[in-house]
Amino acid sequence: MTYETSREIAASPARVFAAFADPARLAVWWGPAGFTNTFETCAFTPGGAWKYVMHGPDGKNYPNESVFEVIEPEKRVVIRHVVKPIYRLTITLEPTAAGGTIVHWAQEFEDAKVGAALKPIVVPANEQNLDRLTAEVLRVAVAE
Repeated sequence: MTYETSREIAASPARVFAAFADPARLAVWWGPAGFTNTFETCAFTPGGAWKYVMHGPDGKNYPNESVFEVIEPEKRVVIRHVVKPIYRLTITLEPTAAGGTIVHWAQEFEDAKVGAALKPIVVPANEQNLDRLTAEVLRVAVAE
């Protein structure tokens, strides 16, 4: 079960990629609206571990553990979520003629039943995540 979405961001692939590559910036925008993050480790290298807790607006904590499987600067990041629910998130960055970037987000669940059950949460959460990524990229672009 795979959920896909895309978003155009009015910034270069280098600027979008920078929001992934810097753990301090990643912590700002990662997750759905209203969530914050505490990173235990974030080794943004191929094979690097990423352990963090997402703090929900409901006051609950959601531990997460992932591995950065593939990192192609300014082109692609593949993240494998290694605790339940198991999934692979492939993020590709495609430059546009106007100097922006199309961010393509494909989240593939290992277990189709789990993926189907999570659809009502995952689909809007992925859109919110891209909203937050866009805001972070544009915030830094304006500050520079």
